[in-house]
Amino acid sequence: MKKNLLNLLSILIITVTYAQENKITTEKIWRVNFLNPGIELELPTGTYSTFSAGLGIGYGGGYPDLTFAGNGFTYIISPFLDVQEKWFYNLNKRNSKNRTIENNSGNFVSLRLISRGNSIAENVYRTSDFDFAIGPTWGIQRKYGKNFHLLFDVGPQYYFDTYGNGNIWPIMLQLNLGFDFKKK
Repeated sequence: MKKNLLNLLSILIITVTYAQENKITTEKIWRVNFLNPGIELELPTGTYSTFSAGLGIGYGGGYPDLTFAGNGFTYIISPFLDVQEKWFYNLNKRNSKNRTIENNSGNFVSLRLISRGNSIAENVYRTSDFDFAIGPTWGIQRKYGKNFHLLFDVGPQYYFDTYGNGNIWPIMLQLNLGFDFKKK
């Protein structure tokens, strides 16, 4: 009886230890981005999902139905709010191949909402001082080195302003480079 109890206890300890070593979960990350300068906070909302919110000042082009009189290369430099719910779908696979999942490194699908405010500089006329875009994306996010961050995502979006003008933009691209700051 003691031998069976000892064997059962040993198996239980090994199982719990193994499960804790291979526990896969998303992490809370503070991030500073450089391409569109800003700060971002990414919070876990589940084992394989996160919610990120970023504030900054960035570059954006003009939407066809929301901007006028732009000649050549159009630009709008303005403050932005970027929120995104990400669902990671390959964390187990990356972990099984001994690839890092640290700092939420993985592939994801998401729902993204971005809003831009009053322009700091622009070469177009906007229909409203505020515009919004929402849509699904597919993307990758990786940690390189100690804390370098890369994010790329792409997807269609519906854009609109505060007056109800809007349309569909077939491909939205996002590229962010920055540094992660994770509290240990």
